[in-house]
Amino acid sequence: IALPTLAAVFGGDHGWRYALLIMSGISFIYSFIFYRFVRNTPKGATYFKPKKSGGLEVSSRKDFWALMLMNIPMYGALALLTWKLSPVSLNVISQAATYPIYIFLLILFAFQTSQIFKVNKEMLKTGFVPEHQRYPFKQVAILSITYLITFGSELAVVSMLPSYFQEMFQLTTVKAGFVGASFAFMAITARPLGGLISDKFGRRRTMICLLAGLACGYMAMSQIDRTWPLSMAILVTMVCAFFVLAGAGAVFAMVPLIQRRMTGQIAGMTGAYGNVGGVIFLTIYSMVPASQFFMIIAASSILGLAVSYFLSEPKGHISEVAEDGSVQLIEVG
Repeated sequence: IALPTLAAVFGGDHGWRYALLIMSGISFIYSFIFYRFVRNTPKGATYFKPKKSGGLEVSSRKDFWALMLMNIPMYGALALLTWKLSPVSLNVISQAATYPIYIFLLILFAFQTSQIFKVNKEMLKTGFVPEHQRYPFKQVAILSITYLITFGSELAVVSMLPSYFQEMFQLTTVKAGFVGASFAFMAITARPLGGLISDKFGRRRTMICLLAGLACGYMAMSQIDRTWPLSMAILVTMVCAFFVLAGAGAVFAMVPLIQRRMTGQIAGMTGAYGNVGGVIFLTIYSMVPASQFFMIIAASSILGLAVSYFLSEPKGHISEVAEDGSVQLIEVG
């Protein structure tokens, strides 16, 4: 909402430049505020660090191969983006530049693979992991897929919605920016509410309900046309956005409950899948009409519903080893 407003205030061909410059200045100043006041944990809480760094630890050989498989789409999305920017499609970068990028992605993938192997080498050799260090990797995989659908679709829809409304209802650029921002605006309440609902009514049940609502919301958006009142189109968009963003909030309500000392790594992988989803959905949007685009996202929720069925409800305690060597029990659920 702020960016198109600032751009309109300055006006002209460079209004958007001034808007971005102001926002970057605010971010730069806030970085010092963040450094000064933010701490790793609340006062009195223990900060658990990963036992090893470089790659995600897993608890079994089966989980190791599942992690290797889950690693592929992250680099595949970058390769897809490179292809989309190449002369084959948008012609933003030259064909000669695409080959070094592909080679770099292969090297990066090989390096990350070696790091995962290095971290898990002892486990692969012995097959043994202490009970208090074990966790089900399937939880990480399921949350990554659901975040691909929820946050990934948000990234794609927020990117295309202003131009979509501008063309559909003949709006000015600023008005289209405001209307498009109505989707992201729901994040203010929907994300924390999704986490709250997840805390209160259970992780698995909440995820299934929100994904079902997401599917219905995108199906409704696929029916928007020029005969609709603009107010009704905005209302449908915001209702859909609630389920999308609440679903994203519900995902991260569960991330810290898998393995506390690896929360950052698990959050990083889960978050990366949101960007994978954004690339995939925007690529689809470049190939089909908007109505079909929304229906495809709705259909993707079937995958989310299927994997969420296997989501295990966290309960009991997580065992973590503190820096002094003592084992602490952390209640979850």
